Amino acid sequence: MIKGIGIDIVELSRIEKIIQNRSSFVKRVLTENELEIFNQLSLRRQIEFLGGRFCCKEAFSKAWGTGISGVGFQEIEILRDENGAPVVTKSPHPGKVFVSISHTDTLAIAQITLEE
Repeated sequence: MIKGIGIDIVELSRIEKIIQNRSSFVKRVLTENELEIFNQLSLRRQIEFLGGRFCCKEAFSKAWGTGISGVGFQEIEILRDENGAPVVTKSPHPGKVFVSISHTDTLAIAQITLEE
């Protein structure tokens, strides 16, 4: 049974400015494992990666029903499976969590589905 669905979208130009001007935000949003991946990427891929993860965590909070004030960025982790697809490896939800991330040249979008 589906417990919640959340979606979020962000302009990548906003994420680029954040990376350039507020490096503390990157560490606030990304877990240590996510940060490890982030640091190995080119600037363009860092923008997409952070944008996608930020959207995932915002979408999770919407699916969870609390908004971001009810769940912290560090409580949710999105890594990659053996094929490179995003997978939620840590969250406060006890059931299954499904994630989808997409990018254009200007936007990142993510959807989260929580299943009991």
